[in-house]
Amino acid sequence: MLAAYYEGPGAVSVGEATDVPPGPGEVQIAVAYTGICGTDLHVLHGAMEGRVAHHSVLGHEMSGRLVALGPGVTGWSVGDPVTVMPLRWCGTCPACLAGNSHVCQNLDFVGLDSPGSLQQRWTVPADLLVRLPAGLPLDRAALVEPTAVAVHDVRRGEVSAGEPVLVVGAGPIGLLIACVAREEGADVTLVEVDAQRRALAGRLGFAVLDPTACAVPEEVERRTAGAGASVAFEVSGSQPGLDAALASVAVRGRLVVVAIHPPHRDVDLRRVFWRELTVHGARVYRRTDFERAVELIAGGVVPAAELISRVVPLTSAEDAFQALESGTGVMKVLVRSGDDD
Repeated sequence: MLAAYYEGPGAVSVGEATDVPPGPGEVQIAVAYTGICGTDLHVLHGAMEGRVAHHSVLGHEMSGRLVALGPGVTGWSVGDPVTVMPLRWCGTCPACLAGNSHVCQNLDFVGLDSPGSLQQRWTVPADLLVRLPAGLPLDRAALVEPTAVAVHDVRRGEVSAGEPVLVVGAGPIGLLIACVAREEGADVTLVEVDAQRRALAGRLGFAVLDPTACAVPEEVERRTAGAGASVAFEVSGSQPGLDAALASVAVRGRLVVVAIHPPHRDVDLRRVFWRELTVHGARVYRRTDFERAVELIAGGVVPAAELISRVVPLTSAEDAFQALESGTGVMKVLVRSGDDD
């Protein structure tokens, strides 16, 4: 059995892995696809060295089929199509006791803090499983996890029908947020510097602004009769993106910070004060977000097939990281670990 390993900043290897049979309460999954995401790139860049061990298996956006059930596992059968909600919480910290176990203060994010899905067989606790519809192609199902992120983001932003919404950054998460917000009835505008990503967003029916060709806050005000966006999602991870998002929010509007910003950022707190803005962080998801994400993909609300730019075999996992690193026109890159049917 093969797995892809993080070997330290800038280094990924593919090698043999131990096949771990499921113990009590565990299942083993034949992994079909794993998506590479921006968090994985942060790991590759060395931004999580205190958290992710060298020679660990990454991967948390995945789909596959059950191949073995451990003792005591009920309600599942070999062959069932599944994905995994990769969060394990302690249940005893103040966050968990307050009902916020998804952001547990001792959270094990599976695929970062513990071994992930970039392997052919993956053994996990059965309570992490999320059931997939039988007819959903497994390549599309690998986008359930990032779609769950988008569902949670939109819920954090309290998006309502008819509201003008701005999404700064039209990468995979930005486009998924746009799709979920549109399904809620919002009037969505995206901001993106990359021409190919703008073109894809346009093909999906979204209004898209090029920040190199216009002043985004002024254009948003023009499109909203001077009010601004009720909700702005910062998904670019950049200082200019943060500045544009914050400057575009209407009085008493909401700014939702979605992207990971490794360095400290300058934030115009006078703007927050002056317009009585609310700033939300949005990190992961709850179980209900995952279940809603499955519905949105299976129902075609999320155009998963349109977002898959490239699929590479597990033996070439390093190429998946390099493709996403290139950035140009690339959306979602999947690693195929085996047969998808």
